[in-house]
Order: sequence, then C-alpha cells, then structure tokens
Amino acid sequence: MHIVICIKQVPDSAQIRVHPVTNTIMRQGVPTIINPYDLFALEEALRLRDRHGGEVTVLTMGPPMAEDALRKALTYGADRAVLLTDRHFAGSDTLATSFALSQAIAKIGETFGMPDIVFTGKQTIDGDTAQVGPGIAKRLNLLQLTYVAKIVSIDCNAREITVERRSEGGTQTLMSKLPCLITMLEGTNEIRRGSLHDALRAARSQIVKWSAADADIEDLAKCGLRGSPTVVKRVFAPTARTEKAEQIDTTEKSPRDIADDLITGIFSRQPVLENELAFNGDD
Repeated sequence: MHIVICIKQVPDSAQIRVHPVTNTIMRQGVPTIINPYDLFALEEALRLRDRHGGEVTVLTMGPPMAEDALRKALTYGADRAVLLTDRHFAGSDTLATSFALSQAIAKIGETFGMPDIVFTGKQTIDGDTAQVGPGIAKRLNLLQLTYVAKIVSIDCNAREITVERRSEGGTQTLMSKLPCLITMLEGTNEIRRGSLHDALRAARSQIVKWSAADADIEDLAKCGLRGSPTVVKRVFAPTARTEKAEQIDTTEKSPRDIADDLITGIFSRQPVLENELAFNGDD
C-alpha cells in the first residue's frame, strides 16, 4: 500500500502578528510548525502502513525552509519526503495550491508507485478554508471522504475502505473504493513519538526536491499569483471585548432560580428577542 500525505509548514499561531500598514500576516521571525491538523492525518497514515505494509510519502509545497517540516515528518516514521518548491508557486491561493499538489501527486505516482490513499488534514490554521483536500481529489478524480473521524477497516484485496465521518446530523459510516482522498478530523488520534532510529534516518535522508519543471507542471498560468483568483483585501485580529464577564452569585439558589436569572438578564439586554419568542409561542 502506498500512502501520500500532504502537509504544510505554517507559522505558530500563538506568535502570529498582523502588519499594521499592509494588514498581512507577518511571517518573518515567527517560528514555524507542521500544521496541527496534518499531524492527525500523518499518524493515521503511519498506522495503516504499520498494519497493512507499504510506504508513506510526505509531500509539501513551499519555500526551501519547508524542508524542516518534512524532516520532522520523517522523524515520526514516514518513509519518503518530497518538497515541491519553485518561485512560480509564490502567492498561491487554494485553487493554485491544489493544482500544483495534484500535479506533484501524479508525478509521485509515476516515480514511486500510484498512491492508494491520499491524506490531508481537515484544514490549515493559517488559511482555515478546508478547500485544498477536496480540490486535489477533484483534479485527480479521486473519491473523497472528508471530516473522517475513524477508519473502520480496509480490504486491500477488494480495494475497499470503510470510514466514519462526522456530519451535521451525527456520524455517517461510508464505504468507498480505493484509491481515495481522506481529510482527517482533529482529535482522532495522537501523533506518536518518533524512535531514535527514525530521528537518525531523518537527519541523513535525502529530501526529493522538485521544481515546477521536475513535477511536469507545464501550465504555469495555473500556479502562483497568476493562477490565484482569490484576493485578500485585509487581514486583522479580532477586537478585544471591553465588557467583562458577568459573575453570578449562585449561593443558596436552586438551578431553576439560576436559569430564571439568566433568562431575565438576556431579555433585559435583548427585549426584541423576548417579543419574538412570545409571538412564536402564541402561534
């Protein structure tokens, strides 16, 4: 079984700052980490590899410094790492990113063997769009299983996979044919601690580095800024609230009295809401 896992190196969200003039995220001097959502996908890929055999290839698109994220993934136990890096990819939005990654995955299939499963995290903490995974699936014509909370079983002979995915109405159990693309939810597992052997192997491993030409990407108009129709007008941090949290004295009060006090307070601040509820009740 060959599994490809797409990861992204992102700024540590705890230390992100917004430029006061340009309203863009200031990445200089901010520590970078592997996107936390991608770690759940990586761990699931490694578990499947350990259970059914095969290889795990980690792929990322980014500047040369993104090699650090790939080496970190190798320390967890991934078998191979591919860095897609080229100035043509600068400024890519989710549309251009999914195009470049899908081309790279196709090249990985030609070079190292076609993937049975492509994993991504649910989303990234710097973009929060959750669009890249489905975009890759569409471009590669893969069946996509999004918001997966658990992989129930895989039948390698029948080329079938059964998963549980979270939906608005609860949990769905789905069966799909392989190959497919899976986006993993957070909290589904816990990333393992890499072994000393993997750490030493990661330090001396050769990262496969592909430019746009190496990945056989011919239509450069679909890459980078030229291939990105999304325009970010402004990025800003939410304004801190000025009002303080209200403290309620629950001494010698029953739960019903506490609930009545809370409802009375809500209605006093939003009288229109009380009128609307009263009208709906009469109706």
